[in-house]
Amino acid sequence: MKRPILLHPDPRLKKTADAVPDLTDELRALADDMLETMYDAPGIGLAAPQVGVLTRLIVLDCVKEEGEAPRPLIMFNPEIVASSDELNTYEEGCLSIPEQFADVTRPAEVEVRWIDRDGKEQTEALDGLWATCVQHEIDHLDGKLFIDYLKPLKRQLITRKMQKLKRERARA
Repeated sequence: MKRPILLHPDPRLKKTADAVPDLTDELRALADDMLETMYDAPGIGLAAPQVGVLTRLIVLDCVKEEGEAPRPLIMFNPEIVASSDELNTYEEGCLSIPEQFADVTRPAEVEVRWIDRDGKEQTEALDGLWATCVQHEIDHLDGKLFIDYLKPLKRQLITRKMQKLKRERARA
């Protein structure tokens, strides 16, 4: 089931998400809903707070090549356990901040540990777009948006555009 995506500014996007103590069928269903919502948007990552659920859950799939098999990842309680000194800059966007993009610099490689859909602990080293995406989504779990990395003036400009978009959508 597709879920509505919260738009910035929304106070729920600035809150810290709670850890998942036990995996439940309800949480697995949420993860499936989030993947469907992300693919439909279309996006490459989505965090539970973006659909109004303050739980440490993210989904991502950074496969973009035509004909390449999708690789959906569901991560409960994801955490970065190591990151490289080398940095990468990517133009980031966000499903909660549609049509707004900015360059953000982050570690080029990260090692991430999480609990998968079956309750098993996983660890994987990610680089490139995957590393950027997982860091962006984990930031959501800590109440941080990609625009928080920008200079105040640019951040305010994007926030004003989003307030206008929300007013226009409310009238429609």
